[in-house]
Amino acid sequence: MQLNVQGREAYAYTGGRAFDPALPCLVFVHGALHDHSVFTLLARWFAHHGYGVLAVDLPGHGRSAGPALPSVEAAGAWLLDLLTTAGVTQAALAGHSMGSLIALEAAAQAPERATHLLLLGTAFPMKVSEALLTTAATAPEKAMAMVNVFSHSTQSAKPGYPGPGSWLHGGNLALMRRIQSTSSEANLFLHDFQVCDRYAGGLEAAARVRCPSHVLAADRDVMTSPKQAQALVQALKATVHRIPEAGHSMMAEAPDTVLAALQAALQPARLG
Repeated sequence: MQLNVQGREAYAYTGGRAFDPALPCLVFVHGALHDHSVFTLLARWFAHHGYGVLAVDLPGHGRSAGPALPSVEAAGAWLLDLLTTAGVTQAALAGHSMGSLIALEAAAQAPERATHLLLLGTAFPMKVSEALLTTAATAPEKAMAMVNVFSHSTQSAKPGYPGPGSWLHGGNLALMRRIQSTSSEANLFLHDFQVCDRYAGGLEAAARVRCPSHVLAADRDVMTSPKQAQALVQALKATVHRIPEAGHSMMAEAPDTVLAALQAALQPARLG
């Protein structure tokens, strides 16, 4: 689905069904150097079970025109403008990693528009080590390989896991390389990680959120460990859903468990 948001072309995947703004809306927001495709399974399930789904490409990522936005706050405002353009009054906001901060910020900027807040692989503060930022600036390919290893709970997932044809490490690295190479930014990898590192308003944003909040925390996540999410969990009075068999790339490593957690979180809003 193509939209014009803030004067630029924006793309949202609708899960294989035409988007209907009259249905309960569920928005998915991807993390650093990713795009909507990390949510394909989740988007398709909810689109075929009573939801209007928008899995967005953030500006400068995937099919959305750049430039990339300079801050979490700006991205939160952009997300709200995208909803307005799509004819959506209220939506459940789900975000992964950097996208979790953007979903949080959007829910804080317009509390009346968020029906649920669903944070996957979140942390606050979401600080990035100086070593990784330096490597991202000087050798982004090396930094991508580092993050790819850190994002998975095993060094080498078994062939065809979690389904035939899957290659978790290779697929994620290929996606990051494609987003980096097609971006209008000189170094989108560095940009995204700096955006996460700079965000300082998480607890203030959490205090303004009024909707039910849920945190999906993977036991083996070393990028945003469950311990690093505790401040947000407490500030939001969030329900925590453990994802025991996964790392930061939980949607790929434990798709059924993540889907079940989101189903449970959104159960009151389900239509079918």
